[in-house]
Amino acid sequence: MKEQLLNFIDSLKSDRKILSFDEAETKNGVVLRLLSILGWYIFNIDEVRPEYSVGSGRVDYSLRIDSTDKVFIEVKKTDEELEKHQEQLLRYSFGEGVKLAILTNGVAWWFYLPLQERSWEQRKFYTIDIIQQESEDIASRFIDFLLKENINSGKAVENAETVYRGQQKQNRLKETIPEAWNKIVSEPDKSLIDSINEITEKLCGYKAENKLIEHFISSHKEQFLISNFRPPIRRPEPVRRERIKPKSSFRLQFNFIGKSITAFTFKGSRYEIRYWRELLIKLCEALVATHGNEFSKVLLLKGSKNAYFTYNENEVRAPRKISNTRIYAETSFSANKTVKICYRLLSEFGYSKSDLKIEAH
Repeated sequence: MKEQLLNFIDSLKSDRKILSFDEAETKNGVVLRLLSILGWYIFNIDEVRPEYSVGSGRVDYSLRIDSTDKVFIEVKKTDEELEKHQEQLLRYSFGEGVKLAILTNGVAWWFYLPLQERSWEQRKFYTIDIIQQESEDIASRFIDFLLKENINSGKAVENAETVYRGQQKQNRLKETIPEAWNKIVSEPDKSLIDSINEITEKLCGYKAENKLIEHFISSHKEQFLISNFRPPIRRPEPVRRERIKPKSSFRLQFNFIGKSITAFTFKGSRYEIRYWRELLIKLCEALVATHGNEFSKVLLLKGSKNAYFTYNENEVRAPRKISNTRIYAETSFSANKTVKICYRLLSEFGYSKSDLKIEAH
């Protein structure tokens, strides 16, 4: 089964027709074929129920075992942005007590645990990108979360919850480590003072009085403290976070969904990269090198719900720190969305679209 699954995934990667599929083609050419490989009898409507009624609405598929809804799947065409559809799917799933839900456009697959007591977005525990990720990893996760045998036994939900708990643990640690550091700096104990004194003696041959070290920590405390809302040393002027609409010259027609990026050129400098998220990060770093402190105005850029840039890495789902700054960028975007954000960046710093050349296939 796994070999058949790998062959199917590889065929999707190599067949560019998938990028132009409408919703019906995505269902028949991708979703149903995948479910069949994973052990679902797609011609039995008691097992794979299409256009399943949920209250006053419908979900595209309900995967059912012994007349019980186990998984809801909502399908969109391949160039559709998925974010705006997740709330409806999760409301339906939550209302029906369905433990697993999937939102897909055939290329991107978003997996949810609808019954978790978190925001809709935080109930997403895993994302698959058919084009960008390795086939072996993709196949393993489809088996973990969607194999009929695993759904029937409850193993799929166990696998999902294990991944989810791991994410929550990492998020909690990211939140707590700065808090622990601030506590150490604000309330230095004897072990910290002794450690500083030990290293001081090794460096200069003399030990300091404890009061001298305590005074040093106290007088520099503001520099040592980590703030979740602003950089601890250099603080820019407060800005009102409002949505900035892209200028008309950047209303472009392009479609990079399903394409792999290999490089980009900005103002004559060429950068070889492998992933779309690197386009955003490398471009930001090039702008930092040219514009320095002015770069902080990127904090004004945001989408319909969330900011694209922040000083607090816990505010974004997939943070990447921009070198030589205290700013983190959100990187969990599709290829098209990443390119749109890059063009908005260029517009804000006075560049034209022709200053950025993208190489993708």
